[in-house]
Amino acid sequence: MVEAIDQIFVLLKHWAVGFFAPSWQPIVSILLSIVPIILVFALLFALVTVLERKILGRIQNRYGPNRVGPCGFLQFAADGIKALTKEDFVPHAADKVVHFLAPIALVIPVFLAFAVLPIGRNMIAIDLDAGVLFFFAVGAATELAVFMAGWSSRNKYSLLGAMRAIAQMISYELPLILSTIAVVMIAGSLSTVDIVDRQEGYLGWLPNWFVFTPWGLAGFILFMVSAVAEANRSPFDIPEGESEIVAGYFLEYSGFKFALFFLAEYLGMFAASGLAITLFLGGWHAPLPWLQWVPSWAWFFTKLMAIIFFLIWVRGTLPRLRVDQLMGFAWKFMLPLALLNVAVAGLWRFLPHGIQRWAVCAALLVVPYVLLARGLSANRQLTKRTYRFAE
Repeated sequence: MVEAIDQIFVLLKHWAVGFFAPSWQPIVSILLSIVPIILVFALLFALVTVLERKILGRIQNRYGPNRVGPCGFLQFAADGIKALTKEDFVPHAADKVVHFLAPIALVIPVFLAFAVLPIGRNMIAIDLDAGVLFFFAVGAATELAVFMAGWSSRNKYSLLGAMRAIAQMISYELPLILSTIAVVMIAGSLSTVDIVDRQEGYLGWLPNWFVFTPWGLAGFILFMVSAVAEANRSPFDIPEGESEIVAGYFLEYSGFKFALFFLAEYLGMFAASGLAITLFLGGWHAPLPWLQWVPSWAWFFTKLMAIIFFLIWVRGTLPRLRVDQLMGFAWKFMLPLALLNVAVAGLWRFLPHGIQRWAVCAALLVVPYVLLARGLSANRQLTKRTYRFAE
């Protein structure tokens, strides 16, 4: 019974495919893998937008959406209808074809990234031998879409916002990718399925997840910080909060095209969180041995919602960084630690098992972390601020 519930979606797919002729079955199987991914994560996007506004409202001691639908949870439907019915304004001098294609080119790669994420046991759209490489390859197309949006608008503020957004995305993509190399080295595979299988089992009651190692914990933190910056989320939402370039690369977008940019941001956050779960948090495996009766797909989405809640909490807590702080943090702190973590993972592989391995690897990460942090703080020339009030 437990196995049937765990594999219910796989069984339903095989049952539905069996109704078609053998020549049509491969196409139907592909569609039954693609359509649920689009529907589930699109619905998750709708619900998270409402939850985020309600959680941020509570953090800021105010109400969130509470008018449309039960407890305001149909607010996303009202927002969607508004986006569909608003005027689609395109600047007269804009490159209309590229202006139209930019939001589409931003959304499609994000949906492709979900294809290599194992959502549950035997629940993956495409099991590629180089699944991690595929994830980052399709994700790299987002920089092109951002540039298309800024350049096609024929607006110097949009173009400037696009270039600054691309600089941010490229800067944080380096530590993002480097933080995954340690996992690939230890797992010995680029397949997301193999990486999840490598984290199977328990050490007593502690799950055999990579995050419970010194290099895994450091890699997970580096990955999540870089992923937040890649998704333009607070406190790294420079492209959306620029006072001097007026909302960045999507300045000249309105209506449903603007909603697609909004959709791509959240889907990118879901995809990056899903990859973090796959690489560091055991994928769909249960956190405790006596909880393995819970369906594997339920554990994946539980972990996903926990990470999303944490990111919302961070957004409501931390202030936005300046652009010089943002870039300096990436190149002077994140990148050196990511490179060091790769070396520590290699050392972990060859050191003998025991407490000494933990102590050596932890020291090699903690000491440079403290030194780099002090180096960054030493460059901040803080002076006493004197407030003067008008007479």
